[in-house]
Amino acid sequence: MMVPAVLLLLGALTAVTAPRLLARADWPDREPVLALWMWQCVVAAVLLCCALSMTLSAAAAWQAVRGHVFAPAPRSVVEAYALGTADDWAPTTAVALACGGAWSAAMLLREVVRARARRRLRRAELLVRAPLLPGEEPGTDRLVVLEGERPDAWWLPGPSPRLVITTAALRRLKGRQLDAVVAHEQGHARARHDWLLHCSAALAGGFPQVPVFAAFRDEMHRLVELAADDMASRRFGRLTTALALVGLNEHRGVFGPCPAAQAHVPQRVHRLLTPPNRLPAARRLRLTAVASLVPVLPVLVTVTPALRALS
Repeated sequence: MMVPAVLLLLGALTAVTAPRLLARADWPDREPVLALWMWQCVVAAVLLCCALSMTLSAAAAWQAVRGHVFAPAPRSVVEAYALGTADDWAPTTAVALACGGAWSAAMLLREVVRARARRRLRRAELLVRAPLLPGEEPGTDRLVVLEGERPDAWWLPGPSPRLVITTAALRRLKGRQLDAVVAHEQGHARARHDWLLHCSAALAGGFPQVPVFAAFRDEMHRLVELAADDMASRRFGRLTTALALVGLNEHRGVFGPCPAAQAHVPQRVHRLLTPPNRLPAARRLRLTAVASLVPVLPVLVTVTPALRALS
């Protein structure tokens, strides 16, 4: 009964090596969308290793679970997994991994509930600052202009998503710069970056001692901004997008000798002004294929004994 142990070892190896390899690579900033896909595949592989190991451990520990998991399988396949020779660690492993899965689901649910509460609060604030006009239906306005002294713009996701822009941003950003800001926020909405941020925050908050989940959260916050910058720059140019980014953030103190919390903004501006060369199409295809194969490895490890028994 070695498959669950191999799966756990594979998951631990992936969780340790993949973030280090991605941190040393020189291409994530050049291809943020591909980097986002790579990170999702890595985390999916780690979670899949745990889920499959939990399933096989539970099947080895309890006959009732084994009957459901291997119900359609021939006897030779069941014997190939040597489920009857499991040691005393099988029930403990299954229960521990099940608790981890339940905790992950609870953290994701908590993150979604908190995000919805924050959205409701912000929508209530918007309604106070920008009340509906007579005859105007709630949720029909996709663009909200707020009176404000500081330039700002953000996308408020939800059932009726809205783009919020302050009057200071309208005064400071002219023409295509404003269009670039709108395109940036629309890029977040179209790619559903909010769900990536929710999932990464849930895993990092639920398992703060697991470095791969903390790195996943940090990289999601950085890469989604780079991806949205690229979406805007492809339509309105890199210089225009960089100037719009400066106009929205120069009052926050991020460009001084001691930048504030949003220290990544100068790096984004520098990246837009000195664009790195994109990877060749062939290498992008290879990296995409490699990333897609990472979650397949746990499945291959799981089904290998069955395939050998049937061959």
